[in-house]
Amino acid sequence: MILNPMFGNSLWKVPVCRTVKHHMSNKLFVGNLSFDTTENDLQDAFAAHGTVTETNLLMDRETGRPRGFGFITMSSAEEAEKAISAMNGSQLGGRALTVNVAKPREERPAGGGRREYGGNGGGRREFRVSGSGDGERY
Repeated sequence: MILNPMFGNSLWKVPVCRTVKHHMSNKLFVGNLSFDTTENDLQDAFAAHGTVTETNLLMDRETGRPRGFGFITMSSAEEAEKAISAMNGSQLGGRALTVNVAKPREERPAGGGRREYGGNGGGRREFRVSGSGDGERY
């Protein structure tokens, strides 16, 4: 909802995007890749099923080795669907590929990894009440 100043402090529902098209993306996720697979290997494998416009094999920042997945962009949604049908479960580099439509990357909070636990170690603390009323650990 967006605040509309014409109506004072009341909230007014305003559609943010009026034209939502439900269509298949041309970008495909390719998983379970061998660490020996190159971008050229990936492009050659998918080129048999249509025109590959982009190949992106993700690399580990620290080691410089492939992370075992990548993305392929086909020239049309029809070619992408054809590539999914043909390549999902097929062998490349001795491994069965996982191929599906790439999903948009989810927004992650800035500042690095998630902290889901408090700083107290997470253990249960036992307390004993003494006669003076002060809680004492035992």
